[in-house]
Amino acid sequence: MERKYGQHGYMDDDRDREREKPRQKPKGGPRGSKAKEGPRAMKMPGFQEVLRCALCGAIVPPPVEIVYDSRCPKCKADLRSCRNCRHFDTAARFECTQSIPERITKKDLRNNCKFFTARVSIERETRDSGGSGASGGSSPTTKPSDARSAFDNLFKK
Repeated sequence: MERKYGQHGYMDDDRDREREKPRQKPKGGPRGSKAKEGPRAMKMPGFQEVLRCALCGAIVPPPVEIVYDSRCPKCKADLRSCRNCRHFDTAARFECTQSIPERITKKDLRNNCKFFTARVSIERETRDSGGSGASGGSSPTTKPSDARSAFDNLFKK
């Protein structure tokens, strides 16, 4: 049957049957895989479990045992509160994913909820900036005046 139009999609049934050939799979593994010998270089930093204050965002020191009167070391907010709980969800009924009998109105004040579990997040470990001075030899405690003078020194003749 002669085709009136040459566009893709017009009477493609006949064309597909003529051109249909079984494809051969390429030899080897997936594209781009190279056999590497030995361990890979460490490009990914480690991870750590961190408890942050829901009010100020400060990291609570590692022995994270939250008791009834635990407080944030920075802002002194109560840590045993709904906002620091793993089950706190503003979209859930009574703003808690557990089945609590009544709503706790003050979410940032301490309470004695039996479902309380500290909200721990996993964050990437980062190093302190300016460790060895390899990025330019400047000290990690530079003052704005030092930075300004360094900038001015770039354009002096």
